[in-house]
Amino acid sequence: MDGTRLVASDLDGTLLRPDETVSQRTRAAIAATREAGITLVLVSGRPPRSLGPIAERIGVGGFAICANGAVTWDLDAGTMVDHSPLAADLSARLVHALRQAIPGVVFAVELEGGSGREAGWSEGLRLPDPDVLEADALELITGPVTKLLVRHPALPFAEVAERARDAVGDDAVVTWAGLQVVEISAAGVTKAFALERLCRRLGVARDQVVAVGDMPNDLAMLAWAGTSVAVANAQQSVLEVADQVTASNLDDGVAQLLERIIAAQDGHRR
Repeated sequence: MDGTRLVASDLDGTLLRPDETVSQRTRAAIAATREAGITLVLVSGRPPRSLGPIAERIGVGGFAICANGAVTWDLDAGTMVDHSPLAADLSARLVHALRQAIPGVVFAVELEGGSGREAGWSEGLRLPDPDVLEADALELITGPVTKLLVRHPALPFAEVAERARDAVGDDAVVTWAGLQVVEISAAGVTKAFALERLCRRLGVARDQVVAVGDMPNDLAMLAWAGTSVAVANAQQSVLEVADQVTASNLDDGVAQLLERIIAAQDGHRR
């Protein structure tokens, strides 16, 4: 990893502890990474409005990839760099198809200018936006959809995910970052899609990229990066494909990874 120029890190379950904080060791490793001239890019399923304050709190600036690759955001300027949404008409067709395939399904919708959800969406979920617009999904789709979110109040998550993939087919990307909500993005839009585009913008080669994650929505990014790393608490599908495994998010796994990268580069310079 002595040629690493960019580290792409998932946020929840990877860099962050469960309470959405990082340790002093992780904060120091982030600062040392910046001082070493290595770019740290946060790559998350979160929208910019919730990722931005966390990034500021833990000392990360520059570009971030949000909404599973649908948005690239400039954290310093607070502006959108790229947006790859689902078309509104396709989003509406997917809502109809999913309602037929999974009766009783409930939707939330991420748009460029905000978000909304159907009644019953928040049941059993930890949600930071109590005042978000509530309406039928088809009424919420007022333009291109950054991300469509799906859940069911009673069916097992695995069944919801399988039915969603069957219903959506190749029309969009179906993934998840936990075992409660299915996330749907435009066809071809993944964390890898956005990371590759950002690396071209920054002039960083694929073999100079280290990516770290923990969930299925990280798989495409891990497959694309020159070096892939899973945190020890990652899902089995992630552990199986990663080139390396670092410690868990509770044990500063990303900090340990960053420290190793910096040490390798220091050794190479000597």
